[in-house]
Formats: sequence, structure tokens, C-alpha cells
Amino acid sequence: MSLDTWFLYLIAVTGLAFAPGPNGMLALSHGAMYGRKKALATICGGVSGFILVIALSMFGIGSLMMASSHVLTVFKWLGGAYLIYLGIQLWRSPGIQMNQDVQIADKGHASRYRQGLLAAIANPKVLLFFGAFLPQFMNTEQPLWLQFVILAGTFAVVEFCVEFMVACIANQLRPWLEKSGQRFNRGCGTVFALLGASLPLSQ
Repeated sequence: MSLDTWFLYLIAVTGLAFAPGPNGMLALSHGAMYGRKKALATICGGVSGFILVIALSMFGIGSLMMASSHVLTVFKWLGGAYLIYLGIQLWRSPGIQMNQDVQIADKGHASRYRQGLLAAIANPKVLLFFGAFLPQFMNTEQPLWLQFVILAGTFAVVEFCVEFMVACIANQLRPWLEKSGQRFNRGCGTVFALLGASLPLSQ
């Protein structure tokens, strides 16, 4: 993977990490309820789940790419269409709301880790998203395992940093998200739609 491609991927996954989702909301709520140190277990669970999903996506796609070099092109166009659809759905989604009256008993690090893990892997749309997103940055001429290490490692580091930052400033973020969540969703939706329209055309 070239440095330019990796840098584009870094920008894309940073935007993805900041987009509202189950794991970000979980880090936000656990950070507010339990504090940043205890929220680390939740964050690590989510990152582990994302690495697993990336592995399933990449190696499943890689096996198909081995059968035909045209499969990658098909995945790029289908993936681009899905990213546009996802952007439209995100644009139309309501603002983030948090229930400040809900109190959840702390059942320990293992329970919080499990919650983060399940939040990352339980939604089948996550697998579909990575199946659409990752082919934009994959190269049939390079070893798949090396690409997995780079792509999964980069995403894991970015996701961990963003979720930990969210957990650290959870109390300060809550009023802003409740007030400006819909505008934030529309901004992220626009980014996904533009990526979906432009990435399949790139070489």
C-alpha cells in the first residue's frame, strides 16, 4: 500500500470513527457513568470486535478476488452504491439523544468488554459496511495478510483513540450532541455519499 493510499484511508477511518454509532454511544455513556478508566474495557471490547469483522470482511473478499480479478471492481461499484445509501440514511437520521436518568449497575470489566465486543459484531450492517469500504483500499498484487495488518491496525488505533477521547469528555459532549446531533449526522452522511461516488472511480 502506498503512503498516499494509506493517508486517504487514515482520513476516511478517522471520519468513520467520529461518526455516531453503537460503540461510540457506548463509550460515551460508560465514560459518563463509570469514568474513563472503567470505560477502557468497553473500548477494548469494541476494538476487538471491529478487528474480527475486518478479518471476516477482508479474507472473505480476498478469497473471491483470488478467483477473479474482476471481483474487486464489482465490489467497488456495489460498495460505492452502499456507501451512498448509508450516507442518505445517516443524513435522514435524527439527532442523538441520551437518557440521563438511566442508571446501569457496573458488573465489572468482563461485562463491559463483552458489551463493547457485541456492539461491534452484533449488527450485520457493520460487516456489510466493511465489505463495501475496505475493497476501495485493497490491492490484488500485494499480500492480503500484510494489508490486513495495516488496515485493521490503523483502524484499531484510530477507533481506540476516538472512543477514549469521547469517554474522557463524556459529560461535556452530552449537551453538544443533544443540541447539534442532527447537523453532525448530516455532515457525516455527506462525507459517506461523496466517498461512495468518488472511490469506485479511483485507480
